[in-house]
Amino acid sequence: MSVLTCVIESMGSSCSRPHSLNEAEAAENAKSADIDRRILQETKAEQHIHKLLLLGAGESGKSTIFKQIKLLFQTGFDEAELRSYTSVIHANVYQTIKILYDGAKELAQVEPDSSKYVLSSDNQEIGEKLSEIGARLDYPLLNKELVQDVRKLWQDLAIQETYSRGSILQVPDCAQYFMNNLDRLAEVDYVPTKEDVLHARVRTNGVVEIQFSPLGESKRGGEVYRLYDVGGQRNERRKWIHLFEGVNAVIFCAAISEYDQMLFEDETKNRMMETKELFDWVLKQRCFEKTSFMLFLNKFDIFERKIQKVPLSVCEWFKDYQPTAPGKQEVEHAYEFVKKKFEELYFQSSKPDRVDRVFKIYRTTALDQKLVKKTFKLIDESMRRSREGT
Repeated sequence: MSVLTCVIESMGSSCSRPHSLNEAEAAENAKSADIDRRILQETKAEQHIHKLLLLGAGESGKSTIFKQIKLLFQTGFDEAELRSYTSVIHANVYQTIKILYDGAKELAQVEPDSSKYVLSSDNQEIGEKLSEIGARLDYPLLNKELVQDVRKLWQDLAIQETYSRGSILQVPDCAQYFMNNLDRLAEVDYVPTKEDVLHARVRTNGVVEIQFSPLGESKRGGEVYRLYDVGGQRNERRKWIHLFEGVNAVIFCAAISEYDQMLFEDETKNRMMETKELFDWVLKQRCFEKTSFMLFLNKFDIFERKIQKVPLSVCEWFKDYQPTAPGKQEVEHAYEFVKKKFEELYFQSSKPDRVDRVFKIYRTTALDQKLVKKTFKLIDESMRRSREGT
Protein backbone atom coordinates (compact mmCIF):
# COMPACT_ATOMS: atom_id res chain seq x y z
CA MET A 1 0.00 0.00 0.00
CA SER A 2 1.41 3.41 -0.96
CA VAL A 3 1.79 6.33 1.41
CA LEU A 4 -0.76 8.30 -0.64
CA THR A 5 -3.30 5.46 -0.35
CA CYS A 6 -2.78 5.33 3.41
CA VAL A 7 -3.38 9.08 3.68
CA ILE A 8 -6.55 8.96 1.57
CA GLU A 9 -7.92 5.98 3.49
CA SER A 10 -7.18 7.73 6.79
CA MET A 11 -9.00 10.82 5.55
CA GLY A 12 -11.97 8.65 4.53
CA SER A 13 -12.05 7.03 7.97
CA SER A 14 -11.99 10.43 9.62
CA CYS A 15 -15.00 11.57 7.57
CA SER A 16 -17.04 8.44 8.20
CA ARG A 17 -16.59 8.21 11.99
CA PRO A 18 -15.38 10.61 14.70
CA HIS A 19 -12.02 9.98 16.34
CA SER A 20 -11.71 10.24 20.09
CA LEU A 21 -8.90 12.37 21.56
CA ASN A 22 -7.30 9.22 22.97
CA GLU A 23 -7.06 7.66 19.50
CA ALA A 24 -5.41 10.79 18.10
CA GLU A 25 -2.93 10.83 20.96
CA ALA A 26 -2.18 7.12 20.48
CA ALA A 27 -1.54 7.70 16.78
CA GLU A 28 0.78 10.62 17.54
CA ASN A 29 2.61 8.60 20.19
CA ALA A 30 3.04 5.71 17.78
CA LYS A 31 4.44 8.10 15.17
CA SER A 32 6.90 9.55 17.70
CA ALA A 33 7.95 6.08 18.81
CA ASP A 34 8.57 5.12 15.20
CA ILE A 35 10.81 8.18 14.68
CA ASP A 36 12.73 7.44 17.90
CA ARG A 37 13.20 3.84 16.81
CA ARG A 38 14.50 4.90 13.41
CA ILE A 39 16.96 7.39 14.98
CA LEU A 40 18.17 4.68 17.36
CA GLN A 41 18.71 2.28 14.46
CA GLU A 42 20.69 4.92 12.52
CA THR A 43 22.80 5.67 15.62
CA LYS A 44 23.55 2.00 16.11
CA ALA A 45 24.46 1.65 12.44
CA GLU A 46 26.87 4.57 12.78
CA GLN A 47 28.39 2.96 15.88
CA HIS A 48 29.13 -0.19 13.86
CA ILE A 49 31.28 1.72 11.38
CA HIS A 50 34.86 0.97 12.39
CA LYS A 51 37.42 3.72 11.89
CA LEU A 52 40.69 2.83 10.14
CA LEU A 53 43.61 5.21 9.75
CA LEU A 54 46.06 4.68 6.86
CA LEU A 55 49.46 6.12 7.80
CA GLY A 56 52.97 6.01 6.41
CA ALA A 57 55.74 8.15 4.97
CA GLY A 58 55.55 9.67 1.48
CA GLU A 59 55.87 7.19 -1.41
CA SER A 60 54.89 4.25 0.83
CA GLY A 61 52.07 3.16 -1.49
CA LYS A 62 49.16 4.32 0.69
CA SER A 63 47.27 6.01 -2.15
CA THR A 64 47.47 2.83 -4.27
CA ILE A 65 46.00 0.81 -1.38
CA PHE A 66 43.23 3.42 -1.14
CA LYS A 67 42.45 3.13 -4.87
CA GLN A 68 42.44 -0.66 -4.64
CA ILE A 69 39.76 -0.51 -1.94
CA LYS A 70 37.57 1.61 -4.21
CA LEU A 71 38.02 -0.96 -6.98
CA LEU A 72 37.61 -4.03 -4.79
CA PHE A 73 34.91 -3.14 -2.31
CA GLN A 74 32.99 -0.32 -3.99
CA THR A 75 31.79 0.23 -7.54
CA GLY A 76 35.23 1.24 -8.82
CA PHE A 77 35.89 4.18 -11.13
CA ASP A 78 33.30 5.37 -13.66
CA GLU A 79 34.41 6.67 -17.06
CA ALA A 80 34.51 10.30 -15.90
CA GLU A 81 36.77 9.37 -13.00
CA LEU A 82 39.02 7.31 -15.27
CA ARG A 83 39.30 10.20 -17.75
CA SER A 84 40.23 12.58 -14.93
CA TYR A 85 43.48 10.60 -14.54
CA THR A 86 44.61 11.28 -18.14
CA SER A 87 46.38 14.53 -17.27
CA VAL A 88 47.96 12.92 -14.17
CA ILE A 89 49.35 10.02 -16.22
CA HIS A 90 50.70 12.30 -18.96
CA ALA A 91 52.30 14.46 -16.26
CA ASN A 92 53.93 11.32 -14.79
CA VAL A 93 55.52 10.63 -18.21
CA TYR A 94 56.89 14.18 -18.58
CA GLN A 95 58.12 14.26 -14.96
CA THR A 96 59.88 10.92 -15.35
CA ILE A 97 61.69 11.86 -18.55
CA LYS A 98 62.73 15.22 -17.05
CA ILE A 99 64.16 13.51 -13.95
CA LEU A 100 66.12 11.08 -16.15
CA TYR A 101 67.44 13.71 -18.57
CA ASP A 102 68.46 16.13 -15.80
CA GLY A 103 69.90 13.18 -13.84
CA ALA A 104 72.02 12.07 -16.80
CA LYS A 105 73.51 15.57 -17.11
CA GLU A 106 74.31 15.64 -13.39
CA LEU A 107 75.86 12.15 -13.38
CA ALA A 108 77.95 13.02 -16.44
CA GLN A 109 79.57 15.78 -14.37
CA VAL A 110 80.21 13.90 -11.12
CA GLU A 111 80.72 10.22 -12.00
CA PRO A 112 84.25 8.89 -12.80
CA ASP A 113 82.95 7.00 -15.85
CA SER A 114 81.06 10.04 -17.11
CA SER A 115 80.95 9.06 -20.80
CA LYS A 116 78.17 6.49 -20.28
CA TYR A 117 75.80 9.28 -19.17
CA VAL A 118 76.36 11.46 -22.25
CA LEU A 119 73.47 11.48 -24.74
CA SER A 120 73.81 11.72 -28.51
CA SER A 121 73.61 15.30 -29.83
CA ASP A 122 70.17 14.71 -31.40
CA ASN A 123 68.79 13.34 -28.15
CA GLN A 124 70.27 16.21 -26.15
CA GLU A 125 68.12 18.58 -28.18
CA ILE A 126 65.05 16.42 -27.55
CA GLY A 127 65.97 16.18 -23.87
CA GLU A 128 66.11 19.97 -23.50
CA LYS A 129 62.70 20.28 -25.10
CA LEU A 130 61.09 17.60 -22.88
CA SER A 131 62.83 18.84 -19.75
CA GLU A 132 61.35 22.29 -20.39
CA ILE A 133 57.86 20.75 -20.74
CA GLY A 134 58.42 18.73 -17.56
CA ALA A 135 59.17 21.92 -15.62
CA ARG A 136 55.81 23.49 -16.47
CA LEU A 137 52.79 23.60 -14.19
CA ASP A 138 50.49 22.68 -17.07
CA TYR A 139 51.50 19.88 -19.43
CA PRO A 140 50.34 19.34 -23.02
CA LEU A 141 48.50 16.10 -23.65
CA LEU A 142 50.68 13.44 -25.21
CA ASN A 143 50.41 13.04 -28.98
CA LYS A 144 52.21 10.87 -31.55
CA GLU A 145 54.98 13.42 -32.11
CA LEU A 146 55.71 13.90 -28.40
CA VAL A 147 55.57 10.16 -27.77
CA GLN A 148 58.13 9.63 -30.53
CA ASP A 149 60.46 12.09 -28.74
CA VAL A 150 59.87 10.50 -25.33
CA ARG A 151 60.53 7.01 -26.67
CA LYS A 152 63.69 8.08 -28.50
CA LEU A 153 65.05 9.65 -25.32
CA TRP A 154 63.96 6.69 -23.14
CA GLN A 155 65.80 4.25 -25.44
CA ASP A 156 69.05 6.24 -25.37
CA LEU A 157 71.73 4.15 -23.64
CA ALA A 158 72.70 7.09 -21.41
CA ILE A 159 69.12 7.42 -20.17
CA GLN A 160 68.88 3.67 -19.53
CA GLU A 161 72.14 3.85 -17.58
CA THR A 162 70.69 6.74 -15.61
CA TYR A 163 67.46 4.79 -14.99
CA SER A 164 69.53 2.01 -13.41
CA ARG A 165 70.56 4.65 -10.83
CA GLY A 166 66.94 5.64 -10.29
CA SER A 167 67.04 5.14 -6.52
CA ILE A 168 69.24 8.22 -6.08
CA LEU A 169 67.24 10.36 -8.51
CA GLN A 170 63.64 10.11 -7.19
CA VAL A 171 62.51 8.25 -10.34
CA PRO A 172 58.87 7.19 -9.69
CA ASP A 173 57.99 3.48 -9.54
CA CYS A 174 55.54 3.92 -12.44
CA ALA A 175 58.30 4.87 -14.93
CA GLN A 176 58.76 1.50 -16.65
CA TYR A 177 55.03 0.79 -16.84
CA PHE A 178 54.11 4.04 -18.57
CA MET A 179 57.13 3.96 -20.89
CA ASN A 180 56.00 0.50 -22.02
CA ASN A 181 52.55 1.88 -22.88
CA LEU A 182 53.39 5.19 -24.58
CA ASP A 183 51.47 4.60 -27.84
CA ARG A 184 48.27 3.70 -26.02
CA LEU A 185 48.57 6.72 -23.70
CA ALA A 186 48.75 9.05 -26.71
CA GLU A 187 45.66 7.72 -28.53
CA VAL A 188 43.10 10.44 -29.32
CA ASP A 189 40.28 8.56 -27.56
CA TYR A 190 42.50 7.33 -24.70
CA VAL A 191 40.65 6.39 -21.51
CA PRO A 192 42.90 5.23 -18.66
CA THR A 193 42.43 1.64 -17.56
CA LYS A 194 42.13 0.57 -13.93
CA GLU A 195 45.73 -0.60 -14.15
CA ASP A 196 46.80 2.83 -15.41
CA VAL A 197 45.01 4.51 -12.51
CA LEU A 198 46.69 2.22 -9.98
CA HIS A 199 50.12 3.11 -11.41
CA ALA A 200 49.36 6.86 -11.61
CA ARG A 201 51.34 8.84 -9.07
CA VAL A 202 49.74 11.84 -7.42
CA ARG A 203 50.57 12.99 -3.91
CA THR A 204 47.76 12.91 -1.34
CA ASN A 205 47.00 16.39 -0.03
CA GLY A 206 44.73 16.81 2.96
CA VAL A 207 42.44 13.98 4.07
CA VAL A 208 40.47 11.57 1.90
CA GLU A 209 38.10 8.91 3.21
CA ILE A 210 36.21 5.90 1.94
CA GLN A 211 33.56 3.66 3.50
CA PHE A 212 33.52 -0.03 2.58
CA SER A 213 32.90 -3.60 3.63
CA PRO A 214 35.38 -6.39 2.76
CA LEU A 215 32.31 -8.37 1.63
CA GLY A 216 31.77 -5.82 -1.13
CA GLU A 217 28.99 -3.43 -2.11
CA SER A 218 26.50 -6.13 -3.14
CA LYS A 219 26.59 -8.13 0.11
CA ARG A 220 24.95 -7.22 3.41
CA GLY A 221 25.71 -8.15 6.98
CA GLY A 222 29.47 -7.62 6.89
CA GLU A 223 31.47 -5.22 9.03
CA VAL A 224 31.64 -1.67 7.69
CA TYR A 225 34.85 0.37 7.82
CA ARG A 226 35.64 4.00 7.18
CA LEU A 227 39.23 4.41 6.04
CA TYR A 228 41.04 7.75 6.25
CA ASP A 229 44.15 8.46 4.18
CA VAL A 230 46.32 11.51 4.73
CA GLY A 231 49.41 12.77 2.91
CA GLY A 232 52.62 11.09 4.05
CA GLN A 233 55.09 13.91 3.33
CA ARG A 234 56.37 15.79 6.37
CA ASN A 235 54.41 18.96 5.64
CA GLU A 236 51.16 16.92 5.58
CA ARG A 237 51.62 15.17 8.93
CA ARG A 238 50.32 18.05 11.02
CA LYS A 239 46.88 17.10 9.63
CA TRP A 240 47.10 13.63 11.19
CA ILE A 241 46.54 14.57 14.81
CA HIS A 242 42.86 15.55 14.62
CA LEU A 243 42.06 12.10 13.16
CA PHE A 244 43.68 10.12 15.99
CA GLU A 245 40.64 9.92 18.29
CA GLY A 246 38.29 6.94 18.11
CA VAL A 247 40.47 4.89 15.78
CA ASN A 248 39.82 1.12 15.82
CA ALA A 249 42.92 0.23 13.84
CA VAL A 250 45.97 1.92 12.34
CA ILE A 251 47.20 0.52 9.03
CA PHE A 252 50.83 1.59 8.75
CA CYS A 253 52.39 1.33 5.28
CA ALA A 254 56.16 0.79 5.06
CA ALA A 255 57.77 0.57 1.61
CA ILE A 256 60.47 -2.05 2.26
CA SER A 257 61.99 -1.52 -1.20
CA GLU A 258 63.14 1.99 -0.26
CA TYR A 259 66.01 0.99 2.03
CA ASP A 260 68.52 2.59 -0.38
CA GLN A 261 66.52 5.75 -1.24
CA MET A 262 66.31 9.25 0.15
CA LEU A 263 63.25 11.33 0.97
CA PHE A 264 61.72 13.46 -1.75
CA GLU A 265 61.49 16.40 0.69
CA ASP A 266 64.93 15.83 2.30
CA GLU A 267 67.58 14.20 0.16
CA THR A 268 69.89 13.73 3.15
CA LYS A 269 67.44 11.41 4.94
CA ASN A 270 67.13 7.69 4.14
CA ARG A 271 63.51 6.73 3.53
CA MET A 272 63.67 3.56 5.63
CA MET A 273 65.13 5.46 8.58
CA GLU A 274 62.31 8.00 8.25
CA THR A 275 59.78 5.16 8.22
CA LYS A 276 61.35 3.61 11.32
CA GLU A 277 61.18 6.90 13.24
CA LEU A 278 57.64 7.60 12.07
CA PHE A 279 56.39 4.13 13.08
CA ASP A 280 58.04 4.54 16.49
CA TRP A 281 56.32 7.93 16.96
CA VAL A 282 52.87 6.61 15.96
CA LEU A 283 53.19 3.59 18.29
CA LYS A 284 53.83 5.87 21.26
CA GLN A 285 50.74 8.05 20.81
CA ARG A 286 48.58 7.90 23.95
CA CYS A 287 45.32 7.73 22.01
CA PHE A 288 46.43 4.44 20.41
CA GLU A 289 46.81 2.54 23.72
CA LYS A 290 44.05 0.07 22.80
CA THR A 291 44.21 0.52 19.03
CA SER A 292 44.97 -2.43 16.75
CA PHE A 293 48.02 -2.08 14.50
CA MET A 294 48.26 -3.58 11.02
CA LEU A 295 51.70 -3.19 9.44
CA PHE A 296 51.92 -3.45 5.66
CA LEU A 297 55.45 -4.29 4.49
CA ASN A 298 54.65 -2.92 1.07
CA LYS A 299 56.27 -2.89 -2.39
CA PHE A 300 57.49 -6.45 -1.97
CA ASP A 301 57.56 -6.83 -5.78
CA ILE A 302 60.21 -4.09 -6.07
CA PHE A 303 62.05 -5.33 -2.97
CA GLU A 304 62.25 -8.81 -4.53
CA ARG A 305 64.06 -7.46 -7.60
CA LYS A 306 66.23 -4.92 -5.80
CA ILE A 307 67.61 -7.19 -3.07
CA GLN A 308 69.45 -9.19 -5.76
CA LYS A 309 71.43 -6.07 -6.74
CA VAL A 310 71.55 -3.71 -3.76
CA PRO A 311 72.65 -5.07 -0.35
CA LEU A 312 70.25 -4.48 2.52
CA SER A 313 73.15 -3.29 4.66
CA VAL A 314 73.34 0.05 2.78
CA CYS A 315 70.62 1.17 5.20
CA GLU A 316 71.92 2.08 8.67
CA TRP A 317 69.09 0.18 10.38
CA PHE A 318 70.03 -3.01 8.51
CA LYS A 319 73.83 -2.72 8.72
CA ASP A 320 74.06 -6.00 10.69
CA TYR A 321 72.36 -7.98 7.91
CA GLN A 322 74.27 -11.04 6.68
CA PRO A 323 73.20 -12.31 3.22
CA THR A 324 72.84 -16.01 2.44
CA ALA A 325 72.63 -17.82 -0.89
CA PRO A 326 71.50 -15.79 -3.93
CA GLY A 327 68.08 -16.23 -5.52
CA LYS A 328 64.68 -16.75 -3.94
CA GLN A 329 66.22 -17.99 -0.69
CA GLU A 330 68.00 -14.66 -0.28
CA VAL A 331 64.78 -12.74 -0.93
CA GLU A 332 62.97 -14.63 1.83
CA HIS A 333 65.92 -14.32 4.20
CA ALA A 334 66.11 -10.55 3.66
CA TYR A 335 62.35 -10.11 4.03
CA GLU A 336 62.29 -12.04 7.31
CA PHE A 337 65.16 -9.90 8.60
CA VAL A 338 63.26 -6.69 7.83
CA LYS A 339 60.08 -8.12 9.34
CA LYS A 340 61.94 -9.00 12.55
CA LYS A 341 63.35 -5.47 12.78
CA PHE A 342 59.83 -4.02 12.67
CA GLU A 343 58.59 -6.57 15.22
CA GLU A 344 61.42 -5.62 17.61
CA LEU A 345 60.64 -1.93 17.11
CA TYR A 346 56.97 -2.54 17.89
CA PHE A 347 57.68 -4.25 21.21
CA GLN A 348 60.42 -1.76 22.16
CA SER A 349 58.07 1.16 21.50
CA SER A 350 55.01 -0.36 23.21
CA LYS A 351 54.53 0.06 26.94
CA PRO A 352 53.79 -3.16 28.87
CA ASP A 353 50.08 -2.31 29.08
CA ARG A 354 49.91 -1.97 25.28
CA VAL A 355 51.61 -5.17 24.14
CA ASP A 356 48.34 -7.12 24.21
CA ARG A 357 46.73 -4.92 21.54
CA VAL A 358 46.30 -6.59 18.16
CA PHE A 359 49.46 -6.39 16.03
CA LYS A 360 49.66 -8.08 12.63
CA ILE A 361 52.22 -7.86 9.83
CA TYR A 362 51.26 -8.39 6.18
CA ARG A 363 53.50 -8.73 3.14
CA THR A 364 51.89 -6.55 0.50
CA THR A 365 52.22 -5.35 -3.06
CA ALA A 366 49.71 -2.53 -3.46
CA LEU A 367 49.39 -3.16 -7.22
CA ASP A 368 48.40 -6.82 -6.66
CA GLN A 369 44.60 -6.73 -6.44
CA LYS A 370 44.17 -10.34 -5.28
CA LEU A 371 46.73 -9.89 -2.52
CA VAL A 372 45.17 -6.62 -1.30
CA LYS A 373 41.73 -8.25 -1.25
CA LYS A 374 43.02 -11.23 0.71
CA THR A 375 44.85 -8.92 3.15
CA PHE A 376 41.77 -6.85 3.96
CA LYS A 377 39.68 -9.97 4.49
CA LEU A 378 42.32 -11.19 6.95
CA ILE A 379 42.24 -7.80 8.70
CA ASP A 380 38.44 -7.98 8.92
CA GLU A 381 38.65 -11.49 10.38
CA SER A 382 41.34 -10.47 12.88
CA MET A 383 39.41 -7.43 14.10
CA ARG A 384 36.18 -9.41 14.34
CA ARG A 385 37.89 -12.02 16.53
CA SER A 386 39.40 -9.26 18.67
CA ARG A 387 35.98 -7.67 19.27
CA GLU A 388 34.51 -11.04 20.15
CA GLY A 389 37.40 -11.73 22.53
CA THR A 390 38.48 -14.95 20.80
